Amino acid sequence: MSASLPWLWIPIVLWAALAQTARNAAQRSLVASAGTLGATLARFLYGLPFAAVWVLLLHALPGTAAPIPDFSLPWAAWLLLGAVSQLAATAFLLAAMKQRSFVVGVAFSKTDALQVALFATLFLRELPGWLTLLAIGLATAGVVLLSIPNKGAGAASFDWSGSAALWGLASGAGFAMSAVGYRGAALALPEASPWMAGAWGVLCAQAVQTVLLGGWLAWRSPASLRATAAAWRVSTAAGLMGALASIGWFTAFALTTAANVRTLGLAEVVFSYLVSRRFLREKLAPLETLGLALVIAGLLAMFATL
Repeated sequence: MSASLPWLWIPIVLWAALAQTARNAAQRSLVASAGTLGATLARFLYGLPFAAVWVLLLHALPGTAAPIPDFSLPWAAWLLLGAVSQLAATAFLLAAMKQRSFVVGVAFSKTDALQVALFATLFLRELPGWLTLLAIGLATAGVVLLSIPNKGAGAASFDWSGSAALWGLASGAGFAMSAVGYRGAALALPEASPWMAGAWGVLCAQAVQTVLLGGWLAWRSPASLRATAAAWRVSTAAGLMGALASIGWFTAFALTTAANVRTLGLAEVVFSYLVSRRFLREKLAPLETLGLALVIAGLLAMFATL
């Protein structure tokens, strides 16, 4: 299917970005009661049943039924790299946000698309073309601009050196390695369809993340677990949308390079700002307008590579 429809990854990535926007909105309402890590766990834990249902459907539906893929040690290693890197990136981002100049840390964490291009070249031998690199550069610059507050920020918030920047770069590297790991896992299942490779990848990755993060919270912050259980409706919504988004991301990784997926995935930023304008009636400041324009220019440049 991927050979006959080489553009199929585009609507899948856009769908994943849209679902992730909805997931972020659901998670945001959990942060106050469960904390950031508790809200992150809800996305994995409550998403597991939906990921399992998707796997079962693919194995049962006429025309898509297929045997369980032949999993290998390289597949498991790539998947574990992706799952652990994603958790580490979240922890690094939290560390950056605890610094006095946390805004810089958040901005540097947005360099993950650039770092994906680097790591994919090193570990997967997937070298992006010059137009793809231009798209990545434009979109990343736009996202970084959108991460900087327009007013009311002290001078410390713009200290572009120090621990906040390092934690932010580490977070971006974690998210980048996560994308590379998931792409590597998909490539390690050459006989499986993109749908099957993506479905099993989501299920197994979220199971690993649930065990690791759930175990950590049970040890260090059991109150976070109780908070996610008490807000089960919101947790279920976050899990559902998170599972739908992850299914899209993993399927896209089976169809095209990690750099392509992560760059076009920045459409999530555009969707988030459209939501804020429509529902929150927030007005864009000049710096935000420039940042959004750069992101859109990067996305258009990405389309030009097709």
